[in-house]
Amino acid sequence: MNQHVNRQVLAVGAAACRSQVTAALERRGYDILLAESSEEAVHALARWKVICVLADAALAGAGPTDAGLAGTATGGLIADLIQGESEAAIVLLSEYPSLVAATAALRAGAMDYLRADTRPEDIVVAVETAIDRQASRARERAVEQSLRAEVAALTIELRQERQQRDRVGLAAMESLVCVVEAKDLWLAGHSVRVAQTAASLAAQLGHSDVEIEQVRLAGRLHDIGMVGVADRILSKEGPLTPEEFEQVRAHATLGSQILAPLPGLGPIVTFVRHHHERWDGEGYPDHLKDHASPWGARVIGVAEIYDALTTTRPYRESMPPDRAVQHMKTLVGTAIGASDWEALAAVVDRREALVFVEDPAAQCSVGARAAALSL
Repeated sequence: MNQHVNRQVLAVGAAACRSQVTAALERRGYDILLAESSEEAVHALARWKVICVLADAALAGAGPTDAGLAGTATGGLIADLIQGESEAAIVLLSEYPSLVAATAALRAGAMDYLRADTRPEDIVVAVETAIDRQASRARERAVEQSLRAEVAALTIELRQERQQRDRVGLAAMESLVCVVEAKDLWLAGHSVRVAQTAASLAAQLGHSDVEIEQVRLAGRLHDIGMVGVADRILSKEGPLTPEEFEQVRAHATLGSQILAPLPGLGPIVTFVRHHHERWDGEGYPDHLKDHASPWGARVIGVAEIYDALTTTRPYRESMPPDRAVQHMKTLVGTAIGASDWEALAAVVDRREALVFVEDPAAQCSVGARAAALSL
């Protein structure tokens, strides 16, 4: 028999407290605590830590036939122990055994269910077997809890590492944006302004905080594909040739390809790919029409056109904000949608935007020549 530090067994009820049973347990080295009722057992359990409760099945909340043990509202001491997953093993002795009651007791968590007139020696064997099984369950629970704690800690660690990688990846992407901006100082601050305006439009349209942040980040990175456009094209002051314009158009697709490997970007990649689609389907790269284009891409497109109109370019002067909004009204139904224009008009009419970018002057971005060419 396995040696246990705790050797206390609580016997509850007449059948369990029989002298022949307690004597047999004592001969095996167990210390016996006696309780004639559930109330006495409660006091004993509050004072002593036991490894096994040997009790009359009737005290489990069942009636004389133990039928109530199959229910949920037993209210008895042993039922409470079972439901509470006590560390003590539970062995029941029944004056009126039945298959239904035995099945219910075992399913509820009792280790064994015996006839009250079972030989004391066999009851001792059942008690010891129950103690060993309960100890094995306790070890399994401890291992399971330890594994769960380790998995939880590892999950947190992996999430933190992933977030760190994401931050590093996004920082690298913004660095690429800065590289492109350095090629054309006329367009300095474009992506920051587009990000700010797009975020303000998203808020005006009633999008969630998560969606606003997604479109803000997409606005920061929307022209990252310009890194693949030749310097001479970015800095060219005259009109572009058809071949040069095709290179500029390719930046939307290239930008989404650059961002695609980064985990956790969600719709941001899609927003970047489609920010030059048009409401009438004449945009690029996929000629998506009206609501087929992602909402974030449409918002960025509106913000980009507005920025192209309100900032100075080498080939034209900037427009005042009110005039730019009125000009863009003529684009509703062709380049942009009505609700997106209405959101822009409301944001500009307030003369201020919600602050989604800390310091536009301290950040870098790339150009909007493609937006100007689409007007």
